[in-house]
Amino acid sequence: MHDVQRHRTSAALVGIMVVCLGALGCHSTKPGGHDWAPPPSHFDPKVPPPPPTVPRELTKTTLPEYIIEPPDILLIDAIKVVPRPPYRVETLDVLSIQVLGTLPDHPVEGTYEVQPGGYLDLGPPYGTIKIVGLRLEEAIAAVREHLKQFLQEPEVTMGLVQSAGRQQIAGEHLVGPDGKVTLGSYGKVHVTGLTQQEAKQAIEAHLALYLENPEVAVDVFAYNSKVYYVITQGAGLGDGVIRLPITGNETVLDAVSQINGLDSVSSNRIWVARPAPYGTACHQILPVDWYAVTSRGDTSTNYQLMPGDRVFVAHDRLVAIDTALSKFTAPFDRMFGATLLGTNTVKSIKFFNRFIGLGGGF
Repeated sequence: MHDVQRHRTSAALVGIMVVCLGALGCHSTKPGGHDWAPPPSHFDPKVPPPPPTVPRELTKTTLPEYIIEPPDILLIDAIKVVPRPPYRVETLDVLSIQVLGTLPDHPVEGTYEVQPGGYLDLGPPYGTIKIVGLRLEEAIAAVREHLKQFLQEPEVTMGLVQSAGRQQIAGEHLVGPDGKVTLGSYGKVHVTGLTQQEAKQAIEAHLALYLENPEVAVDVFAYNSKVYYVITQGAGLGDGVIRLPITGNETVLDAVSQINGLDSVSSNRIWVARPAPYGTACHQILPVDWYAVTSRGDTSTNYQLMPGDRVFVAHDRLVAIDTALSKFTAPFDRMFGATLLGTNTVKSIKFFNRFIGLGGGF
């Protein structure tokens, strides 16, 4: 009786599997129940061939001028940073000081940095003097009065070599989510959507509020905002998405090498999906002949990648079908496994009781 029931159940499962296979091969539905067509394959005749002007491995093109966006990192060099008068000495300023009439073995000449706390260290035996917040003329007078404790008629000359503000401007600056770079006490400057030259002009215009004719150099230290994606279809077990920075020289072969080649569920169906602005229908599907690119060195479909491109690696259909069947039959396998385990347990208990009843033993 159990065998007949098992055969009937197996036949029903086979019938359901055949229906599922037919459904997989014919159509699919959206959650709302409407039929929809799957995305075209990379050799679908309905997909228009890419124009010959599309950049490829041996016919690459240069990318447009770089537009700064978050989270790029800018490298800013302060070439000319002269504070507006009247300037007051700040901590970490570098001053050029020369004093005539010093002790023979203890000259005061060279560059001196204003120490934390606003103190200027003139070395032994002259000691330190606090000059932060003073104008240069006032600082000169304060140093002269201080040195009169050790010298008769010292003559002091002083000049600003480097402002502490230079250290806030120069260096690496992250473009924040608000599209601005921070320049320390000089505030923030909006640079998103600008080229390097435009960003330089914007920063100089902002610094002109605090400095005399400032001049800076701007370069992109890290190109973080321009990327492309490699999407690997997972045969029903979830798709993989890898985000990679673009330098302007990558091709499809470079992209696949970044993910260490194709895995066991991938097929040779690969294409590049090139997006278009919202509301337009000019997006492109660029089919890739993987075997030609790899085994024959054919560069005609080894396209140069652009920012925002999606390199799509489709799964192997047989692996996807096997995964779908495994998902469908897994609950029945667990249910039948539990039933079979219970049946075998009951049989074992009956056999053991019969064995004990017959007086069996070890």
